[in-house]
Formats: sequence, structure tokens, C-alpha cells
Amino acid sequence: MQYDRLTHFDIELIKPLQPDGWPDITDAFRFYCKNDYCNPIKVSLDEKIIGIGSSIKFDKSAWLAHIIVSNDFRNQGIGFKIVDLLQNDIKKRGIDTSLLIATELGEPVYKKAGFRKVSDYRYFKKENDWIKKDFSKNIQPYKSDFYKDLILLDNYVSGENRERLLKNYLNESFVFVDNNVIQGLFIPNLGEGPIYALTPNAGKELMRFKYSSVDKATIPSENQTGIEFLKEFGFNETNTTGKRMIYGHDIEWKPTMIYGRIGGNFG
Repeated sequence: MQYDRLTHFDIELIKPLQPDGWPDITDAFRFYCKNDYCNPIKVSLDEKIIGIGSSIKFDKSAWLAHIIVSNDFRNQGIGFKIVDLLQNDIKKRGIDTSLLIATELGEPVYKKAGFRKVSDYRYFKKENDWIKKDFSKNIQPYKSDFYKDLILLDNYVSGENRERLLKNYLNESFVFVDNNVIQGLFIPNLGEGPIYALTPNAGKELMRFKYSSVDKATIPSENQTGIEFLKEFGFNETNTTGKRMIYGHDIEWKPTMIYGRIGGNFG
């Protein structure tokens, strides 16, 4: 088996690894190949790609994502080797904290690699018609004057410095402003459309705005305000589970202020 960096030329070749129910993995790996703070890798056997994965490196934290092994080659230590290679690269860059969201299948691999569970993500799907209501006048489209405050808001909620990720998506975001103070952020075109809010009111109003046209939601189990809101407005919880896991130093994230995640690759 050969372990190499995955490039744009490999994108079409990873399609057979697409897991059922996941968003298109080729879109994710195009992103990883395009951005220099990502490290996509592949595992090949007889010129066939049988495993993939990537890391995303921020300032003092990193994420592991899309670690997938072909069904025909599971239980051979390939997934663990991918994790090990990505982790070694992360550590060489002086980053002490790695995070990921594990499926039930992947959790044992990550535990073996030294990751520990810190939270659960709960998944919801809208089953009933949305109750149409007017949206809050506090919701405003992005302005360049908001940029610095939004980066600080994300840093406060996530516990990470993710400016290099967010900066390309903020132009199409929406902000909840009350008395000239930014209390919430919704970024529709980044992954699943994250919502971060400093107050329950800002979080619920941005959820009302988002879920008028979106029928799936994923939020941390600690955010009971968000969970109650989803159930009130026609969402049912699914059987899908996601486990947030961490390696190394803890970070001061605030799950009660996350009303919608980016995705399985960023939390």
C-alpha cells in the first residue's frame, strides 16, 4: 500500500468511496486540495484508491475529516494509519489540539489513536410544514464593517481561530444586530449553514430565518434551547449520531451558542 498526498487529479477516482447518506465527498476534497491549510491524503493499492482523509489546520487547533476506507479493505488498520499520518503532520506544525466528529463505525479507531469524546451532535429532519412567520428586523445582511466583530464572535463560540476559513463566506452571511451590538451570525453558503449566537433570542430568530427553507439540522446536545425550537417547529430527531472527539488540549468552545454546525469536518 502507498500513502500519498491527494491532488485534484484524484478527485474523480474517489467517487467509489462515497458513503451512503453523506454529502458529496468530491466537493469536500476539492476544497481540501484548493486550500494550503488542508492536507488531503490517499491510500492506494495496485493504482486504486482504497482510503482517504484530510486535516484542516488553523492557528492552534486542527480537524480531521472524511477519513474513509473502502468496504473491501476495512479492519486492516488503514483508517488508523491515515489518522496517524495526519496527526504526525499536525504535531510537526506545533498544533496541540485535534478535533473530529466520529460516526459509530469510526469511534473505536479514534479512541485507539488517543481521541476522547467531549460531546454529541443531534440530527433532526423537518417532517411537518413550517409555520410561516415574519422574520426579525434585527437580521441584516453582511457589511464589511462587521468583519472584525464576526471573527471575534466565531473565535469566542468555537474556541478556535478560523478566520482563514470564514473570510471567503462572510460576504453572503446574515447578522443579528440589537442596539448596534452583533449577537448572532448565520453563514448560509458554508457547509450546512452554521448559526452562532450570543443570546437565545438571536439564535432562535436566526434559526427561524434559516429553517424556513432548510429541512435538516444538526446541533450539539448541550443546546437545549435550539433543540426545543426545532421540535416546536416540526422537526423530528433522527437515529443518526455524531460524537465530537478531541486529542490533546481542551478548547473553550461554547456548544450552547451553536444553533447550527458547519458540518462533520469543522463541527
